[in-house]
Amino acid sequence: MNQWVEDWSKYPNFHPDEFRCKHTGFVKMDPEFMDILQKVRESYGRPMRITSGYRDPSHPVEAAKSGLSRGEHTLGRAADVACEGYEAYILLQHALANGITRIGVQQKGSARFLHLGIGGPGLANPWIWSY
Repeated sequence: MNQWVEDWSKYPNFHPDEFRCKHTGFVKMDPEFMDILQKVRESYGRPMRITSGYRDPSHPVEAAKSGLSRGEHTLGRAADVACEGYEAYILLQHALANGITRIGVQQKGSARFLHLGIGGPGLANPWIWSY
């Protein structure tokens, strides 16, 4: 779990800038997760807008957490994907069918995202939650 994606050509539907930590600029995505996310994207057949990928442990969102609540984003094993209405349901079907085992759902007004992840040490897996 300590290796990061070096060859982004394996993920033709994604660019490293989509996953870059907004706090540090680092891009440390786990290849196992990216392999699964690429399969999700191919199966889904539509663009996926990544709103958060890798987050360094020093990122304010992660630094505010404690213990095991830090996890998938800091390990490069999760991404948040913006989606609306029925598309969230369709994306969720493809995520589950292709190996995503941890799902978070957030809705704020008309904006929604799905957290798609594959877990890590100390994280309940499989798991689903809402924010």
